[in-house]
Amino acid sequence: MESLDKLTRELTDLEELAEIIDDDSGEAKELDKSFREFSTSVDEFEFTTLLSGPDDHRNAILTIHPGAGGTESQDWAEMLFRMYNRWVERHNFTSELMDYQPGDEAGLKSATMEIKGDYVFGHLKAESGVHRLVRISPFDANSRRHTSFVSVHVFPVVEDNIEIEIKDDDIRIDTYRSSGAGGQHVNKTSSAVRITHIPTNIVVTCQSERSQHKNKDSAMTVLKARLYQLKREEEAKKMEKFEKSKLKIEWGSQIRSYVFHPYNLVKDHRTNCETSDIQSVMDGDIDRFIEAFLSDPELKDQVV
Repeated sequence: MESLDKLTRELTDLEELAEIIDDDSGEAKELDKSFREFSTSVDEFEFTTLLSGPDDHRNAILTIHPGAGGTESQDWAEMLFRMYNRWVERHNFTSELMDYQPGDEAGLKSATMEIKGDYVFGHLKAESGVHRLVRISPFDANSRRHTSFVSVHVFPVVEDNIEIEIKDDDIRIDTYRSSGAGGQHVNKTSSAVRITHIPTNIVVTCQSERSQHKNKDSAMTVLKARLYQLKREEEAKKMEKFEKSKLKIEWGSQIRSYVFHPYNLVKDHRTNCETSDIQSVMDGDIDRFIEAFLSDPELKDQVV
């Protein structure tokens, strides 16, 4: 309501100025510029009205997992990881890497990051699903075309004041040595943490910190977020719909396709929103797909 009142006052001021300014004066050009800026503000405000879900205002936890395809899919996962980090930079959000498992030859086996900012979950919930890549493989000596799949899931970060009970008897905590670069400390101590929630079989890991205690806290944050998501689905009686949406990471289940060969096209199969500007998309310009998703009343409230 504060934003709406502010826009209303700005519009009134601009209308009053328009009545007294001479069309041929230099002030008219300034007024025209002000109207364009006001129009942009209205568009931005209109978009925020789409973020009306109960968790849209929260921070988000984003996970990336490659599907079938070995090194090719792991490299595609790394490309998506970069894309989301660039999107975070574009919006002046902040991100914290919670877990990163590098691939055997290239790319990554899994990654988990927390993204903080206003309405982050409301934006990123549109990204949950399977992302498909078609390109000439840089790992194929015969330069053949390959198709790769990566699964992305987004969960809202739950604040401490929301009750999510996690019993000690329901979890199993394992520690192990962190993988990848990290120096002598990482190689000599078991600082990485894996938590298994036995009733739901949800498994979360964290190895980004040197401290085992900090990694455990981060892993519990992810587990709490995932259990909260599950609780919301059960309360809304959407579990059957949720299970149907958890498609296998393979052909035919993708929400979006990124085609690098034989032509350039990124297409979202839920909204039919598409663009041939692949480079900008891979540099984090994915807002057109997010806006198309949120503008569809049948899609924006889906939980996947």
